[in-house]
Amino acid sequence: MGTTASQLGKDSLSEYQELTFLTKQEILLAHKRFTELQNRDERNHLNATRVPMEKILTLPELKSNPFRKRICHVFSTSEAKDGSLTFEDFLDLLSAFSDSATLEIKSHYAFRIFDFDDDGTLDCGDLEKLVNCLTGETDDTRLTSEEMRQLISNILEESDIDKDGTVNLSEFQHVISRSPDFVSSFKIVL
Repeated sequence: MGTTASQLGKDSLSEYQELTFLTKQEILLAHKRFTELQNRDERNHLNATRVPMEKILTLPELKSNPFRKRICHVFSTSEAKDGSLTFEDFLDLLSAFSDSATLEIKSHYAFRIFDFDDDGTLDCGDLEKLVNCLTGETDDTRLTSEEMRQLISNILEESDIDKDGTVNLSEFQHVISRSPDFVSSFKIVL
């Protein structure tokens, strides 16, 4: 038996399997990767310690994701709202981005990630930040004010069913349900 399995404990491993969309092997790999991010003196206190967002962002699987900081903030249970993650936060993140997660779970978390101001709707400000994350914020890739206004107008025209000027979770999920590539592209695999 490897030390990873014994450090995690059979009961914890079974519980994590029941509560996530992850397999036993995925949980053990997540445990290994998470403990590698911890300071040496924290490794025996798995659920009592938080790994700072800066360390989480060093993971190759997140490093190139334009939403990496938002992902950490959405999955962090830190009262300081600093994006730091506990092991259970980390498992929740990996579970939502796993191949086995449902469309409903994936779209719920995508919506939360794209809701930059955390007000429960995607308004013009959220949509502008979303577009900038996707296109990059360099002078070469940034849209002009007119292009951005037109794009946001088109997004709202297509998505804002109740015409209140924002996209709510239900409207977002409706749009996502018509996007066959969403489930397969909304994933992070260790």
